[in-house]
Amino acid sequence: MAVKAESIAPGWELSQLLDIFPLPIRQALVRLPNLESIIEVVLDLGRPPEARFEHDFVYLSDTSVTNEDIAHVSSRISPFGADNRAGIEQTLHRISAIRNRTGKIVGLTCRVGRAVYGTIDIVLDVLRSGQSICLLGRPGVGKTTMLRECARILSEERKRVVIVDSSNEIAGDSDIPHPGIGTARRMQVADPALQHAVMIEAVENHMPQVIVIDEIGTEAEAVAARTIAERGVTLIGTAHGQTLENLLMNPTLSDLVGGISAVTLSDEEARRRGTRKTVLERKAPPTFDVVVEIIDRDRLAIHKNVGEVVDALLRGYQPQPEIRQRTATGQVAIVQEAVPESMPQIAEAYGEDHHEVEEGEKPISIFPYGVSRNKIERAVHNLRIHATIARAWDEADVVLTLKTLERKQQPKLKQIASDNVPIYSIKTNTTTQIQTALRDVFHLGAIDNEEIALRETEEAIYQVMLTNKAIELSPQTSYVRRQQHQLAEKYRVQSRSTGLEPNRRVRIFKSE
Repeated sequence: MAVKAESIAPGWELSQLLDIFPLPIRQALVRLPNLESIIEVVLDLGRPPEARFEHDFVYLSDTSVTNEDIAHVSSRISPFGADNRAGIEQTLHRISAIRNRTGKIVGLTCRVGRAVYGTIDIVLDVLRSGQSICLLGRPGVGKTTMLRECARILSEERKRVVIVDSSNEIAGDSDIPHPGIGTARRMQVADPALQHAVMIEAVENHMPQVIVIDEIGTEAEAVAARTIAERGVTLIGTAHGQTLENLLMNPTLSDLVGGISAVTLSDEEARRRGTRKTVLERKAPPTFDVVVEIIDRDRLAIHKNVGEVVDALLRGYQPQPEIRQRTATGQVAIVQEAVPESMPQIAEAYGEDHHEVEEGEKPISIFPYGVSRNKIERAVHNLRIHATIARAWDEADVVLTLKTLERKQQPKLKQIASDNVPIYSIKTNTTTQIQTALRDVFHLGAIDNEEIALRETEEAIYQVMLTNKAIELSPQTSYVRRQQHQLAEKYRVQSRSTGLEPNRRVRIFKSE
């Protein structure tokens, strides 16, 4: 019997999920002391059933899952769609199938869906600004939950909101949408490949003020998103990627943030800018005005004025977003103010100090071994040097690697060294240290060590704020270390000196 949306009790949806399992598995789930925090139940043929939590999992039985168990679950849910997803009537739960080569189901992932209210409070002012917002983050971090809450808030503020729900994950698996979307309307998608067409149909047929869309992942969907934005409709969506830079470097989705094009400058313009003749520039206005990187459920990085941020990235700057955090008391604190061009790279700071290229000179080929290709490309751009990235070490003039890999005496590095290919090693995978190494390669000469150290500190602080992982800086004098500690204090992160002279260095980390 269908249950009216307004009468759904908090524990009703979880009990609906438990009811689809065979009795032994259901009983094992009910006995779990932390059942309320369960994320998903996994049934794989020939293996014990699992209950998964955010950082752990437990086996529910010593008995392996059988074909009968999988058939039992499949018979109690809606039919699987073209995306191999199904659901349970009037709930947000999602059941995904794994099939063998003949199409038979051999595994099920039963993900627990919850409408969590209040998750959007941390960016409520941005949501109410009327700007188009893209939410980014790793799988399971809460993007869809936040998207659902955005739809509810805007619809209850008398906005005409339409959700394009490709897998019924936002509004539930039934013809009556889940109450978690408020008064927003929902359009279901018969086939995931048609999502872009439904997006356009929503705008043409239903006059929305806001379109909500989950998982923009194809070029057709990116084009549809741009069409929607150009018609003056606010777009709230998620996309495949964890950071704005991921999105920019993704050729399929980069159009969402303006895209990249190579522009050839005149000789006069190249001299005026102090760059090479071919430069990267943003080719169009971004589809989304704001990009929100969900670091975890209580911490976000917000890039406002996405066009300016992308321009800064393409000029070799390291943008510093606004970082907000929900405290233990539920209050929202801004732990880092936004500075779109907070980290100008060293080559630009020192004007004309760059590698002069003779006509016909062959570029130096660099092979990255354990070092970020994107960061090498940015360092090459910043220093304005004549270099390319090699696809294999035996095609390279220089190999750039990390000291940790070099210390382990990797067999590959031994082979490279035996073939007389120069190996340059850096301590950490940062643009600053890569630039320092490349200055050595191109004999650009030394620059002020204090300036390098402070740039490295700023970049490390940004990474620590985003990833919550500690970073050790290069060894410095006591005077420079004092400045690094002051910089860390300014951005409200922790710092500590470690090691013995002359290798004493600063470690940047978040408070535990």
